[in-house]
Formats: sequence, structure tokens, C-alpha cells
Amino acid sequence: MANEIEGLNFEQKHGKSRVRVGRIWRKEDGNHFFVEWNVNISLLSDCLPAYVRDDNSDIVATDTMKNTVYAKAKECSELLSVEEFAIELGKHFTTLYPQVTTAIINIVEKPWERVSVGGQPHQHGFKLGSEKHTAEAIVKKSGAVRLTSGVEGLAVLKTTQSGFEGFIRDKYTALPETRERMLATEVSASWKYVFESLSNIPMKSPYFTEKYLDVKKVMLETFFGPQKEGVYSASVQSTLYQMARAVLSRFPDVASIQLRMPNLHFLPVNLPNKDSPTIVKFNDDVFTPTDEPHGTIEASLSRSWSRM
Repeated sequence: MANEIEGLNFEQKHGKSRVRVGRIWRKEDGNHFFVEWNVNISLLSDCLPAYVRDDNSDIVATDTMKNTVYAKAKECSELLSVEEFAIELGKHFTTLYPQVTTAIINIVEKPWERVSVGGQPHQHGFKLGSEKHTAEAIVKKSGAVRLTSGVEGLAVLKTTQSGFEGFIRDKYTALPETRERMLATEVSASWKYVFESLSNIPMKSPYFTEKYLDVKKVMLETFFGPQKEGVYSASVQSTLYQMARAVLSRFPDVASIQLRMPNLHFLPVNLPNKDSPTIVKFNDDVFTPTDEPHGTIEASLSRSWSRM
């Protein structure tokens, strides 16, 4: 929030970052459920005197914010999604403290996955997966909310059905055109929901967990295509757009989506020397993996009425 001080505009917020919390829910049938969250809190509040008059009476201590995360995790007696926990924290800070106008809650969920033993899900055993589930809830005292879900570190690769042709060529261009290459990237995606108030948030607990899995499934199906023939990618840009378009087409409760897809390269190996252009004859079957430097492709797609 902006304040005018001595003819100058002043904006401030404060919070607590990287509050790590683990939570176990033990069910009567013997099954355990576990989550690990990394919570970041930012509060927009009317605490100007702390900055200009050494008066801390309106400050919510960041240590209090940390303790609140643990207390609220304990109060959640039933399994809930990372989005629901973010909303609960936002509601708490904007309701309890009169001076807090907005709470911004960012959470990253560590990908602990239930293991199977002997073909059966283990009741209390988990292994660490790869991509991470993210959520951001911006909750205002008025009850307005902006909720965003996402995924980070979704590494995908296909060994064919990709090319790159027809790009600008000048005196610095060395990259050859091709209709046959590997395509690899690490997808980071975030999608904003259409809900604009706390009263509109779906109350069915698995809703956001299921939506996260469904959105991820649609993006993967679009990236890879059908099981046998796949789908051709003319560029990372084209594939990114098709993935974003598929999500908005499939899910009417998603207002917008943002994707970042670095182009991670696998360079065909060639071993020349001064006597021979090829010491060993390779046939696009041995590659050098490299992720530095890499191309960076990102874009967002939203419905015409949506505010990004």
C-alpha cells in the first residue's frame, strides 16, 4: 500500500519466508497421509508508524506469522490441499488483525508420493518425487481473493517428432534447420482460477488437488501426443501455446495460464580430428546433454475478460 510522506510515495509490506512445515493425518483404517509445505507470507498492513516514528504497536511480528503456520496446520484436522491451506492462512491474517488489509500466501509443496510394496500402496511409506505443486492465495479483508495453482520442475522429453525451421538467419546464425531433433524442457506453469471472492471458492476438499492433477495431465498429453505416433512440434513456442490452449479449453474455471519452458538441448555427438571429419560414425543416437546456455520461452494465455 502507498502512503505519502513528506511529498514522497512510500510502499511497504512485511512477512515471513521459508516456513517449513510437515503434517501427518492418521486415518482409522491405518493409512497415513503426509504433506511438506514451504510457506511464504507477506502482509500489507497499516503500520506506517513503525517506519517513521519508531512505533511498533501495529506490527504483526514475523515470528508470530511462523508460529501461526504451525498452529493452523494442527487445527486442520482433515486432509486438505495446499490451496486450501493458503486460503486459511490468508483469512486468518486479514480477519484477526484490523490493520492488515491483504495477505499474500505462497506455498510450495514438496512432492512426497506414497510407495507401493508388493503391488499394494504402503500405508505409511513415501518417496520423494520430482515436480512441485505450488499455490498462491491473495486474500483481502473485503473477502476478495485471487487464487493461483502451479507446477514447477516438470521435466519432459521426447526423442523425435520435433523440429525447428524457417527462423531468421544472419551472419551470426550457425544453427542448422531440422525436422528431426529431441525436445526437452522443464515446465513451470501457473494458472489463475476464475473465483474472485472467498464465498465462491469450492468447498469440496479434493477439488484443487484433483484440478492440479487434471491440468498437469492435459499439459502432458498435449506435449507428447498419442501413444504411438505422438505429435509434431514445430517449435517450443508452438508446443507451449498448444498446451496453454488445451488447458483453457478443458477447464472453464481457469481464467489464465502462464508457462515457462526452457529449451534444454541434447547435441548430437561428433568426434572429428585433423585427419578425418568423423572418428566414429554416429547416427543421431549419441548426444551430449546440456542445459547451459539454454533457450528461454515463456508466454501467458488468458480469457478476454480475465485480469492477468
